[in-house]
Amino acid sequence: MATEAHERTNSSDTLRNVVLVGPSGAGKTMLFEQLLAARVPGRHFRGDPAATQSLGAGSAVSGAVTVNLLDTPGQPDFVGEVRAGLRAADAVLFVISAAGDIDDATRLLWRECEVNGKPRAVAVTKLEQARADFDETVERCRRAFGDAQPVALPLLADGTMVGLLDLLRQAVNLAGDPTPRPPDAEEGELIEERRAELMESIIEESEDEELLERHLNGEEIPFDTVWQDLRTAVATARFFPIIPTHAPGGIGLEALYLLFEQGFPAPTAAALPAVMTPDGGDFGELRCDPGGPLVAEVVRTTSEPYVGRLSLVRVFSGTLTPDTLLHVCGHLQQFAFHHTDAHADHDVDDERVGPLSTPIGDDAKATPYAVAGDLVLVSKLGAAETSDTLSTADRPALIEPWLLPEPLLPVAIHAASRAEEERLGSALQRLVAEDVTMRLEHNPETHQIVLWAMGPAHVDKLLSSLRDTWHVQVEVEPLRTSLRETFVRPVEVLGRLVKQSGGHGQYAICKLEIEPLDRGAGVEFAERVVGGAVPRQYIPSVEKGARNQLEKGVLAGYPVVDVRVTLVDGKAHSVDSSDMAFQTAAMLALREAANESNVSLLEPIDTVEITVAEDSLGSVLADLRGRRGFVHGTEAGEIPGQVTVHAEVPAHELARYPIDLRSVSHGTGTFTRTFARYDYMPPALARTLAAT
Repeated sequence: MATEAHERTNSSDTLRNVVLVGPSGAGKTMLFEQLLAARVPGRHFRGDPAATQSLGAGSAVSGAVTVNLLDTPGQPDFVGEVRAGLRAADAVLFVISAAGDIDDATRLLWRECEVNGKPRAVAVTKLEQARADFDETVERCRRAFGDAQPVALPLLADGTMVGLLDLLRQAVNLAGDPTPRPPDAEEGELIEERRAELMESIIEESEDEELLERHLNGEEIPFDTVWQDLRTAVATARFFPIIPTHAPGGIGLEALYLLFEQGFPAPTAAALPAVMTPDGGDFGELRCDPGGPLVAEVVRTTSEPYVGRLSLVRVFSGTLTPDTLLHVCGHLQQFAFHHTDAHADHDVDDERVGPLSTPIGDDAKATPYAVAGDLVLVSKLGAAETSDTLSTADRPALIEPWLLPEPLLPVAIHAASRAEEERLGSALQRLVAEDVTMRLEHNPETHQIVLWAMGPAHVDKLLSSLRDTWHVQVEVEPLRTSLRETFVRPVEVLGRLVKQSGGHGQYAICKLEIEPLDRGAGVEFAERVVGGAVPRQYIPSVEKGARNQLEKGVLAGYPVVDVRVTLVDGKAHSVDSSDMAFQTAAMLALREAANESNVSLLEPIDTVEITVAEDSLGSVLADLRGRRGFVHGTEAGEIPGQVTVHAEVPAHELARYPIDLRSVSHGTGTFTRTFARYDYMPPALARTLAAT
């Protein structure tokens, strides 16, 4: 990545931060690259979605405004990157294909932006395709998004988009011609027909009754008045313009930049995230002020073996310079409400900022500083992970991280060879720093390395990064479930260790009663020995041996839980008895008592909350029944049209649930899972797992 000097703006008011979102295949990356190419002549853009997603950020100067653009993946597995983009940006451009429908995931994302008050607009792509229909796409947008109105119409010739009909200026913008021309009679009639509806919508949003009356009386409203009302309605998220585009031909790009410059808000007018001190105290009001205390956030991270770590940082307050000493603060656990080894809480002082730069195509321009509201690339932030807060040691801050989806698709891996094992650990730590939506687990019971991901595409990305970026070969193995064993009926058993073949022998006999306890009771040991049948000094030995064997398992190698072991009788030898002999006798007794009629496997049961669109509820409930799930009830979701299902499901049945839920809910389903308890596993399934 080449670097050259670049003077950045010192005014937050001249910045615009825009994120492109939408379903996979809508053409976001093409539009993102062409938008940058339109303002950065001579720069190279790769056109490779996989490569672009590694950074997905670019900066361009448009008039007096610097526009920072963010591209996001459209696949649902990468919703974490979309949420990061929403945090970094102050306005959202939804990219919708005219040749496809608007999926439920895009509708939900629009609702999320609505809840957060994000200004939005729609760019319609792929109008040149055979199935494309702009008017039908507008209707789909209205059904999905609400008061969305086209501010321009596509001009087509022989199935090819050659320009735009500007409804506000009543002019025709042709591809490659910077000067608009007046419309002909047919074009003028179409513009007038569609302009009336647009004008009414804009004037209604202005809430100016006098202006509305003038319009209804047929008075021609000056363009400047209408344009100002439109800009205000867009900036306050009350009106959502639709702009047809043809990125390869450069059509619609100038209209989008005009929207970015004059319609979307500057960072000074945008809502800022909640901020506190690292211990949860009051930090004070956060303002987009270059002269304020430094508060910034890492929104994306990339790492390469020979380049090092590169962080995309959004500065919310203050000014970031290369000589700044940072306090790096990461407290995901505080907001996720669960422990995760992969993203443990951390606070690091005196982290030095590396060189700052601005992404332009495949290059980067060095910049001396980044003011509040700006997006900047920072190199060599060794202690900072994605979502970490950057501040100064004398006034440390913690930004509440963006809404983080829980990675719920597990995949077990191991190094392909012993030589790969050492490199695997280092590579996994790099992945953890980059991606807050993955979770790394070293399961102490199954002795497996488990990557928890968002879905199959996320798994593929993680494995390909290990292979292609870090040159570590790994193999996927079947995921093992952490089971438990328990006794299902009282058992009385004798443990004998008698070895007397001359010399010092081993002698210990203990009689044990084993009885099941309620779920969650744990393991208890008791003794009812009378008459000194087992000398007092050996009773702790029997307990130790029993507990050791219960920990190892008695039937299939899983820990035994919820039992009481009682020593009731036994025998000892004055010479051959010992601590180890009585430990061994207790272990032998427990193994002797174990058979399928006395011991059952217990499986972990998870409490699950599933949120889906109401239309998918029946399919989700039927699927849960097939997973041996028990539904406790349903309730209305936080977003209208959604419903939340409360259920309990065996963990073994949830291994592929992120994939299957996406299928049965048409992409609208999300769920959370927490461990509830262990409960009996069906005997047929228990025999199958015990044999593996």
